[in-house]
Amino acid sequence: MHIACLQHVPFEGPAALADWAAQGGHQLRPVRLYAGEPLYRIEQTQMLIVLGGPMGVHDTSQCPWLTAEKRAIEAALREGKPMLGICLGAQLIADVLGAAVTRNPEPEIGWFPIQPVAGSLLVEPLSVLHWHGDTFSLPAGAQQLATSAACTQQGFAYANHVLAWQCHLESTPASVQQLVQNCAGELTPAPHVQPAARILAEPAATFTGMNKVLFAMLDALLARA
Repeated sequence: MHIACLQHVPFEGPAALADWAAQGGHQLRPVRLYAGEPLYRIEQTQMLIVLGGPMGVHDTSQCPWLTAEKRAIEAALREGKPMLGICLGAQLIADVLGAAVTRNPEPEIGWFPIQPVAGSLLVEPLSVLHWHGDTFSLPAGAQQLATSAACTQQGFAYANHVLAWQCHLESTPASVQQLVQNCAGELTPAPHVQPAARILAEPAATFTGMNKVLFAMLDALLARA
């Protein structure tokens, strides 16, 4: 399967998603929007992954490529392509589906558990990495997947071919190190913001469990496609 992976900044790449793609024999092609790389024509890709980034969905004046990216997401939705959104990516999908994207009541940065919503794809609480200040409302027709103490909307599924996660299930120790290095200015003391040392001290088992859940969801997503 040919997968286009839309990347918004150099320090937020596919991380563990690259491992999942390799294990499944898929061809994952990063599209570096921040560097001016052109978007794939939707008919030339079989799946779309939309990654995170520090900008917001409404920041089209600073990031003019967001407009074309939203059109690509809209086309993929219309054509029923399998799609995964992570953090900003989830917010972009929600925005294209007509949901509101606004500031979360408080920032959420660090390792905090998410709780499954009854009937969702997530079956038990899971410790995951968060790094966001915005949130989205649940799009019409979408199924809520999880919630956390600081953020009501942690993820949704839509139309059997879309997964959108506010949290970073794709994280690896290396990708977390990149976030801490490049976004250290966001680590100001707050109830749901952990210091850099705490974020970097998370044991390997947490990453393994988190990635395993994401990989299983993606395999199921493709099986339905």
